[in-house]
Amino acid sequence: MNRRYYFLSIIGLAIVLQSCNPNNSYNPYLGQKPPDNTPKLFAPSIVNTDDIEINTVFNYSFTEVFFTRIIEGSFVIHHSELINGNWTTPQPIQMFSNQDAKSVAIDPSITQDGNTMYFLGRSPQDYSNNSPPDIYRSQKIDNQWQIASKVEYPVSTDEYVESYPVVVADGSLYFHSDRPGGFGKRDIYRAQYLGDGKFDMPVNIGSEVNSERSARSTYVSSDESYLITSNITEERGFFVSFKVENKWQTPIHINLGEPLDKDWIYFCPYMSPDNKYFFFSKRYSDPPESGWKGVTKGEVYWVDASGILNSKNK
Repeated sequence: MNRRYYFLSIIGLAIVLQSCNPNNSYNPYLGQKPPDNTPKLFAPSIVNTDDIEINTVFNYSFTEVFFTRIIEGSFVIHHSELINGNWTTPQPIQMFSNQDAKSVAIDPSITQDGNTMYFLGRSPQDYSNNSPPDIYRSQKIDNQWQIASKVEYPVSTDEYVESYPVVVADGSLYFHSDRPGGFGKRDIYRAQYLGDGKFDMPVNIGSEVNSERSARSTYVSSDESYLITSNITEERGFFVSFKVENKWQTPIHINLGEPLDKDWIYFCPYMSPDNKYFFFSKRYSDPPESGWKGVTKGEVYWVDASGILNSKNK
């Protein structure tokens, strides 16, 4: 065997081995086969296990993925990182100093630089005091996520619920709150980022999206050109609203490509940073009206997003 043929053989073998690796860097979605127009379970045995998992999101460089898993009654954000072409085994992120007490860390949203995470949180102290959830923030320093702190007023309040934070390109936050002055029980607000971790007074985004029904969860695109929310009318599932001339339009119901399961709650809408795939979560409670107290299963699904984004032209 001549030297040139030998080196070509080695290179070819390396390419084959790389392509056989299910968690390689050529597929940012944990090496999973992409879905078509029918939703499919995302990353079975990695994200979706026998535990209760919800709300998968990615950073913008597709080098870190986050989701929430319930562990001994606590909602704990987990993450996996793409290192040297391989995804690490998902690990929990410690967000509060007392990691053994019950707490809530859920619904993460990541800034475009990948170094700041906002999430719905209830610290162990707030949990024991039965205080309402607030918006928390964690910084990534030296490749480690730090203990989180509560985002200050006027985003977080002592007496009202703040939930489902979504950070957009300029650092501003969208979130839900039941503070006075809304159209329903819980409305969507936008707080302009002022820099240095500060936010302006939140502004209700309007009656086109907010209504007498309490919006359950919302995703807003980084450029704020569209949002996806859930359960804003009697029709179940998700709705997309596009922004035209700086005004949100009447939401359009999304066809997920399969009938909705009436016994499950659909929530946590999320669009991948490349706008290719729509992720959402489902949960089942027994009995159904028991909510989170009776939840027995939580799953994350994904589906091709082309139909959702093309609905603007229909």
